[in-house]
Amino acid sequence: MSNYRFIISGGGTGGHIYPAIAIANELKFRYPEASFLFVGARDRMEMEKVPQAGYEIIGLWISGIQRKLTLKNLMFPFKLISSIWKAKKIVKKFKPDIAIGTGGYASGPLLKAAAGKGVPCVLQEQNSFPGITNKWLAKDVKKIFVAYDGLERFFPADKIVKTGNPVRQDLLEITDKKEEGLKFFELDDNRKTLFVMGGSLGARKINELVEKKLNFFKKKNVQLIWQCGKLYYEEYKKYDSKSIKVKAFINDMNLAYASADMIISRAGASSVSELAIVGKPVIFIPSPNVAEDHQTKNAQAVVDHQAAILIKENELDSVFESQFLSVLTSEEKQKELGANFKKMALPNATKDIVDAIEKLIKE
Repeated sequence: MSNYRFIISGGGTGGHIYPAIAIANELKFRYPEASFLFVGARDRMEMEKVPQAGYEIIGLWISGIQRKLTLKNLMFPFKLISSIWKAKKIVKKFKPDIAIGTGGYASGPLLKAAAGKGVPCVLQEQNSFPGITNKWLAKDVKKIFVAYDGLERFFPADKIVKTGNPVRQDLLEITDKKEEGLKFFELDDNRKTLFVMGGSLGARKINELVEKKLNFFKKKNVQLIWQCGKLYYEEYKKYDSKSIKVKAFINDMNLAYASADMIISRAGASSVSELAIVGKPVIFIPSPNVAEDHQTKNAQAVVDHQAAILIKENELDSVFESQFLSVLTSEEKQKELGANFKKMALPNATKDIVDAIEKLIKE
């Protein structure tokens, strides 16, 4: 039987949406006749990204719990009840063979509804510290696919399978693309290239740091690919020049990674997984404004393997230049960081997850 029915939910940020789409693509590759339905949160990014990837999506009226008492929080119980009710109707109508959740608000009601109807459910947890939704769902699912060690603290040990996070397939082959990358970005192959990535929307603190250090980079003969994000592009595009390429968003991430000698990045789970496969020296500047400070924990897990540098936002002024130079001026350190990080990569994550999903359906 190849006309399986897959229902998938994950969203809120690219870190939840991208793995969901990667898993769907692998399932579709194996079962071209299968039916797919995504379920997301009505006003979030997935409502745009999932149809772009060629899949149908239905939105639920759901949002996260804020940390303080707000009108949104008072609405939360009503949104949750409304979403669970709608999710039950969706599950009843679509009749999935399996439900797959990759985190984010909407996956909560959907997997609760599916599990309640006896549909086998699986979760994919990207972070070293799980979000509230996945913790809530753990007892209802058959398997939980993780990317880090030590998650027995949060999930039943017999359900955990360490697979890694699904990443873009084109990153697996970047080793010989440096020349092509530098040509694409019109950069000089005799200078060191720093790639700064702040996520699709951008990261204010990282952008402010780069702006402050432009002269420092120039003195050190470093050229930049600066992905400042959609929200900040108007503010920073004035710096675009022969040696500084300012971009709102980069579609050809494989070429940006290939061009880079060093990378500065946030420490969201999917970025960390991608960077492990890329295997270049990275300075992580985690966002302190995320649930449970999980970006710092993600970055720390890499630093513990001597595979990256971690600088907290409040330490940037005092230590950034010395830390940056300690890597820039030592070929040996660059090689060591890159090689250690590459050892942590789990490039077959998507296939391993889909293998396990296949096994569950056939049972």
